[in-house]
Formats: sequence, C-alpha cells, structure tokens
Amino acid sequence: MSFMRQGHIIRDFDPGRGVSIATLAYEYPSGFLIPEHAHGSDQFIYATRGVMEVHSDQSLWLIPPSFALWVPARVRHRIRMPAVVSMRTLYLRPGLVQRADSSCAVLSVSPLLRELVVETVRIGKLRLRMHEHCALRDLTVLHIGRATPIPTETRLPRESRALAVAMRILDSLPQSPSLETLCGEVGVSARTLQRLFSKDVGVDVDSWRRQARLTRAVELLLAGDSVKQVAFSVGYNQPSAFVAAFRRMFGFTPKAWVERVSKA
Repeated sequence: MSFMRQGHIIRDFDPGRGVSIATLAYEYPSGFLIPEHAHGSDQFIYATRGVMEVHSDQSLWLIPPSFALWVPARVRHRIRMPAVVSMRTLYLRPGLVQRADSSCAVLSVSPLLRELVVETVRIGKLRLRMHEHCALRDLTVLHIGRATPIPTETRLPRESRALAVAMRILDSLPQSPSLETLCGEVGVSARTLQRLFSKDVGVDVDSWRRQARLTRAVELLLAGDSVKQVAFSVGYNQPSAFVAAFRRMFGFTPKAWVERVSKA
C-alpha cells in the first residue's frame, strides 16, 4: 500500500458517486508506519487484531480491538503498528454520522458495532441504490453516532527533550523512574523540564505522569484486566492508591466507571 505525500489530502478511498460508505481491509506487519496524512472523508478506524498507535498533532492514542478511532475529514494523523494489526476502516461521507467531536475521538466498540463494521468491510462499498446496503448503512451510522467516547488521549509535548521524557514515561509506567533519572537520561535539568512541560502541555511532569497512568488504566480496565492488575501495570504499589486517584479524576471507582461505560 502506498500513501501520497506527507500531509496531503488522500481521496483515493473516499466514497465515490452512488456510494455512502467505502471501506479498506489491510493486514499490517509489526513496525509499519502510515505517515501523516488526511482524508477527504470521515473515518472510523478499527483493528480486529492488534493495537494501533495513532498520533494527531500533540495527541497520542493506543487503540486496542475494544476501541476505534473517529477521525473527521481533513484531520491529519499518522498510525504506527507496534505489532501485527488487522485494520478495518470505514470511509464515510462527511456529515453522514452525527457526532459532536470536531477532532479525533476514541470510541467504545460494542459487539454489535463490531459485526456491523466487519460486514460492511466484507461487502466493500455500500451503494445508495441497494436497499440492503442502505439498511446496513443506517444501522452502522446509528451505532457509530451513539458510541461512547473513551478518555484515552495523552497529550504530548512538542519540544524534543520533553517529548523524549514523555515517551520514556509511557514506556516504563510500571517501573516509574524518578524525575532525576529521566532528566539524566535526556540531559536536561529538572527545572528546565518542568518549564517545558508546563509550556507545551499545561501541567508539570508529575501531573502529566498521573494522567498518563490513568489513561493507560482505562484501556486495561476495558480490556478486562482486574483493578489489582491494572494498578500494578500503571505504576501504583497499592491498589487503594490507584482507586483513589481514579476516583479523583473520573468521579467513580474503576469498577463503577467500567460498569457505566459498558451500559452506555
């Protein structure tokens, strides 16, 4: 698969005349990078297997098969495959799905929505003149519009040293290296690093790390991991400390929050 020049609008996959939804199914090898680009259509990007790492401007999302990414038309993004990914993408005429999101949003994928996406991709293109295609389109559009947004965005700093520290933090959440260690690895003073984070993402390093932990925790909780497993996976020594931090950010305990999202 080839992509057009970096940053340009790609229209190859947009729905053509008489088509409401076009699709793409593709198997990506581990380490594959789709460079920054945008499409002329709205996108619903879903992986039936594997995890996608998606960047758009300063935002980063890790998207497992329980989630999908909504990308409005003309929004630039790039996608990296940390491992093998089976991607299934819908390209929809702008305005067909009614969502309040003006930028990218991670959406929870229900079992029904998953099957609707898989069937749409199997058909390839949903044509306006075919009644069964229109019925499938209407159901798919309805459930994309109703899908629950999930707060899994991590905002990254732009400055190279601050970005290197941010990526190191994300790669080592369970170990939680100290600020002094991180600064030593990158070659920047703690004071300078704090200033860079405050300028680029609006919070200090420790606050950013807490947000990153809880963002990753949401992904793991919705993947079915226990509260105890998640707490240790994102760097908390005590599950009770994790539960308290989660409640402060989301207003509910992890278990109660997952139950509310699952019922939405």
